Amino acid sequence: MSKTTRTLIKGGTVVTAVDTYVADLAIVDDKIAAIFGPGAAPPGPWDVTIDATGKHILPGGIDAHTHMDMPFGGTTSSDDFETGTRAAAYGGTTCIVDFAIQTKGDPLRKGLDAWHAKAEGKAAADYAFHMIMTDVNDQTIPEMGQVVSEGITSFKMFMAYPGVLFVDDGQIFRGMQRAAELGALICMHAENGIPIDILVAQALAKGHTAPIYHALTRPQIAEAEGTHR
Repeated sequence: MSKTTRTLIKGGTVVTAVDTYVADLAIVDDKIAAIFGPGAAPPGPWDVTIDATGKHILPGGIDAHTHMDMPFGGTTSSDDFETGTRAAAYGGTTCIVDFAIQTKGDPLRKGLDAWHAKAEGKAAADYAFHMIMTDVNDQTIPEMGQVVSEGITSFKMFMAYPGVLFVDDGQIFRGMQRAAELGALICMHAENGIPIDILVAQALAKGHTAPIYHALTRPQIAEAEGTHR
């Protein structure tokens, strides 16, 4: 059994979403166990004591949308779980929620296991997953319950990227029905990808490859149609 670590952070200015005040914080392992008035913390014993006088104490941030070690469009995102969470921790973000991806034709389980393998033993911060669904059918609908039972309670679906991540309205509807039954959340990429792909092809045919064309080939109407739908 691992030893419990007791840490006292004393005299710092605690900043919450609604208030700012000087306090002493008792940390047991990695959780805040108690908040005391300044100087009011019990004498211990404490394994670690940190004098935070004149400094701010803020809760760790949660980044709910990250893509670590993600292959897409012939590239891979620049950070993996080691470098990405290390950078996050240096910046005060202590938890990320990454997107596990179901490859079309594969079960959800295979995609989720692949993302667990990417993160295992590498992450310097806490992490969780959303589950990207690219096939919503009679095989994957039952899997949604299994995924939720493991603590992954949000599913991402895309109206964009035909042939890769895109799901049609029927699949979206079925996914929403099942998510409602499970008390899960659907995260929707609401952007009509079919006309976007046409605009991208037209821009490439004209040699328009400057970064600005990423925006110009994704006009507001494509997002408006998706969000309206």
